[in-house]
Amino acid sequence: MAPPQVKRRKGEKKAKNGAPPLDPEAIDCDWWDTFWLRNSSLSGVTVPLDEDDAFKYFFRASKTTFSYICSLVREDLISRPPSGLINIEGRLLSVEKQVAIALRRLASGDSQVSVGAAFGVGQSTVSQVTWRFIEALEERAKHHLRWPDSDRIEEIKSRFEDTYGLPNCCGAIDTTHIVMTLPAVQASDDWCDGEKNYSMFLQGVFDHEMRFLNMVTGWPGGMTVSKLLNLSGFFKLCETGQILDGNAKTLYRGAEIREYVVGGFGYPLLPWLITPHDSSSSSDDPSDPVLAFNDRHEKVRSVAATAFAQLKGSWRILSKVMWRPDRRKLPSIILVCCLLHNIIIDCGDYLQDDVPLSGHHDVGYTDRYCKQAEPLGNELRGYLTEYLQR
Repeated sequence: MAPPQVKRRKGEKKAKNGAPPLDPEAIDCDWWDTFWLRNSSLSGVTVPLDEDDAFKYFFRASKTTFSYICSLVREDLISRPPSGLINIEGRLLSVEKQVAIALRRLASGDSQVSVGAAFGVGQSTVSQVTWRFIEALEERAKHHLRWPDSDRIEEIKSRFEDTYGLPNCCGAIDTTHIVMTLPAVQASDDWCDGEKNYSMFLQGVFDHEMRFLNMVTGWPGGMTVSKLLNLSGFFKLCETGQILDGNAKTLYRGAEIREYVVGGFGYPLLPWLITPHDSSSSSDDPSDPVLAFNDRHEKVRSVAATAFAQLKGSWRILSKVMWRPDRRKLPSIILVCCLLHNIIIDCGDYLQDDVPLSGHHDVGYTDRYCKQAEPLGNELRGYLTEYLQR
């Protein structure tokens, strides 16, 4: 999805809501030059020497993608006069600088004080700007995260089969924890997960390009993955045949496989969600059908794990321990990071090699085995297992 070309504005000719025209000279339009000069030689940090690479390093988006993001939220950010949103020189913040502040806060996960110092603004300004941006993008970028139409689904299935050998697969599903601290008055067993952290769940379904096709968040990390699935809108859509109900594929005589996604041991085995075999009783022979299927299955499932590593590596506010977040606002922060993840992919942008997390996206967490297995799901998994041996 190519972003529209957006001309950079040096200043708005007229403010909204009947406010008097703004003097372009009173708007901070040279923010990048000032920021680059102030932050190009940070102590203990290796900032790329190339200016375009440095821009990408700080904001996770190329300048072209950054301009597109600004175009999405521009009207929302200028429709509310930025009274009080000024830098230390007393100039109003441009839309571009507001977006840069918000992206830097989300990308680095640094404190509001540190981000403010990097831009020459105060902590309260960082807080206001970031939340305004989150509210705007949450509303204006919805089209970047939706279930694909039938033509796109056929393309996804084809790519999964060509790359990994699993036919009629529409995606990979996984979960990750967003860890946080909570004041004692808000702490409860629901939010305390198996690793004794307070956390919020994020579940995602991904295509072959690691794009979010569906996500759900806001639920306590103390529940099981299978319960999270059952509470999600994705589960309801699948169970009622609104999605994953497209063309079935004949594998061999008498064996037909419907559309499905793959998930790990923590998920139930369902007709539309295929989990791996329990390989504890299988042989060590690599040609064993169970091991062969599990190997293919894991390669597809790892697409979701890699996507989460990229999400948390790019938007490191999600990989750090959130200090007493507002649990009503945290789902919006998570959603906007997911939207930004998709926007980067949709715009054909690239990720620097050192951006993804070097380890697993959920270090220390292990899946709790789900014993639920529907007979039809087991039958379809058997078809796939035999098909891979033919």
